[in-house]
Amino acid sequence: MIAIIKSSCTPEQLQHFVRWIEGRGFSTNVSRGDNETIVGIIGDTTQIDPFLLESMDIIERVQRVSEPFKKANRKFHPEDTIVDCGHGVLVGGGHFQVMAGPCSVEGKNLIQIARAVKEAGATMLRGGAFKPRTSPYAYQGMGEKGLDLLLEASAELDMPIVTEVMDVRDVALFVDKGIDVMQIGARNAQNFNLLKEVGKTNIPVLLKRGLSGTIDELLMAAEYIMSEGNEKVMLCERGIRTFETRTRNTFDVNAIPVLHYLTHLPVIADPSHATGYTRYVRSIAYAATAAGADGLEIEVHNCPSEAWSDGAQALTPAQFDDAMRRIALIREAITAEVA
Repeated sequence: MIAIIKSSCTPEQLQHFVRWIEGRGFSTNVSRGDNETIVGIIGDTTQIDPFLLESMDIIERVQRVSEPFKKANRKFHPEDTIVDCGHGVLVGGGHFQVMAGPCSVEGKNLIQIARAVKEAGATMLRGGAFKPRTSPYAYQGMGEKGLDLLLEASAELDMPIVTEVMDVRDVALFVDKGIDVMQIGARNAQNFNLLKEVGKTNIPVLLKRGLSGTIDELLMAAEYIMSEGNEKVMLCERGIRTFETRTRNTFDVNAIPVLHYLTHLPVIADPSHATGYTRYVRSIAYAATAAGADGLEIEVHNCPSEAWSDGAQALTPAQFDDAMRRIALIREAITAEVA
């Protein structure tokens, strides 16, 4: 349920109303926009008489929300959320960012790749230190040493880093080391214990859509994080598993405008995992940009044929540079004012 507050309401009256609601066992989410203030009331709101609320002097109107996700719901929070990822990098609300780097951290070549993607226009460095792999015999990542290499590159280039956390037991390590953005991968999209644990931190989270997850399941996963207090969540469309076998996954471009309609959270697109093949990555990046994504996550490697994981979908620095130039043109076209 949401209560729209009259513009004449004073801060003291609003605070008194919130305390009154919370005193009856509900939690609240207050959203102050440019034009109106909304109080989201979370809990079993069937116990609340909407006519009682509407009789109060400060209440403009009351509206029930049928969707199970509340904190992520645009009805509760009409204004776009802007996530501060550190180093002056903002995502959402018109702030478009590109996260780029290797699938996995391999060693000294990381800084070479990081310099190349920054020069091309990337604003965030991505790289996996802990790698979830289908086979237990495949490369699993460098672990803590990989995190340290990412942090060294971040310090040199003044770029936030995005890297995946796989285990509840590792969340404290990521916090202690000062990782800028924790990524929840597709395989952990419904690992509810992990979602709740990162929700207890104040670190931005890049939440990927599950392998066959629906849009509502993605939003409910975000709700798990936000319900613990961390509202710095970015959603990532990375393709879903369908009957098609010509690409690694099927990129759901529909999800971008649908998510923008349903939620205030930023929406990122990952064309690398969506396609699985270098030759398709740039086209899907352009499509996602045109569809209104708030950012992209793209894999880049200085020598894809020698990459320790997912080389088949990595762009070379030269290909990435070309893509960034075209992405800038698309952004300019879709954000331009039309007379």
